[in-house]
Amino acid sequence: MKVVTSLDGEIKIMDLPPPVIKDNHVIVKTEYSAVSPGTELMLLRKKHQVPMPLGYSASGLVIETGRNVDHVRIGERVACYGGPYVKHAEYLLVPKNLVVSVPDGVDMKEASMIGLGAIAIHALRQAGLKFGESVVVVGLGILGQLIAQIAHCAAFKVIGYDLLEERCQKLKDCGIDAVGQTLEEVQELVNIKTQHMGVDSVLLCTNGNSEGLIDHALTWIRDRGNVVIVGDLKPVFSRTQMFRKEAEILISRAAGPGRYDPDYETKGFDYPPSFVRWSEGRNMQEYIRLLAEKRINVASLVTHTVSINQLSHIYRSLMDQPQNMLGVLIDFGLTH
Repeated sequence: MKVVTSLDGEIKIMDLPPPVIKDNHVIVKTEYSAVSPGTELMLLRKKHQVPMPLGYSASGLVIETGRNVDHVRIGERVACYGGPYVKHAEYLLVPKNLVVSVPDGVDMKEASMIGLGAIAIHALRQAGLKFGESVVVVGLGILGQLIAQIAHCAAFKVIGYDLLEERCQKLKDCGIDAVGQTLEEVQELVNIKTQHMGVDSVLLCTNGNSEGLIDHALTWIRDRGNVVIVGDLKPVFSRTQMFRKEAEILISRAAGPGRYDPDYETKGFDYPPSFVRWSEGRNMQEYIRLLAEKRINVASLVTHTVSINQLSHIYRSLMDQPQNMLGVLIDFGLTH
């Protein structure tokens, strides 16, 4: 089977044997997988000297199930998330807690973004927002767009911020009008939306060295508000700024409780909802529910659908022309 890897900063398509079924696992024949630009470009820039599989979010059909798997059946449409199990590959061996059913009526392209959707949902949960509260979403790439849409559908007051006009317009097209391209515009929107009180939370969906960004976020929040780091951002900020507002600065780790826990992910033990209401898998289910009920518009975020053989060109475009790229999907039914 074909697998997309990063090797010395380049895309390499490898031919590997298909996976063999295990207890508590499911084998999925991939229909679509979603590119996560921030994570995958970061891996490419690290120039690994051994092949590193790319990707972590996909949809497809169940072709085999292991022992102790009873929530999905052979032939069922599913979506799955989580490296190293899920990657850009023709066949996937995925732990059962990281596989959810996709009901009829949900587009498999949109379902393939389940990893990004679950990450977006968990980030909002980390912010601890309540009905009627407000949030600034900084960075309107694919993850920021999803966070803003989900926050909007939950009736939070949403303000978006990105330097790229195309991404700001994309959010406006989804019904969120409070979008700024400059720090000054965002401050003005914060003042208007909150009557100068400040927003309850700022979610930072940017990568790299965005020096001073956390300090700006601290000026936008209310007293005792919070800032949630979602992207790969250096946590550099002014203690004075944080102290003045007794603010919280939080990290959002992937899609929620269960991520990186081998008992949950590989051994198949779930957390009781009475103790962990929103696990990684339940956040995944919630993303699919939002699609099924048409509460978010994910199709509009898909700008490119390509074959596995076109990826080298796509990754170069992501680095050189990010304004033209947003949601990128790999269609495993395409051959060239």
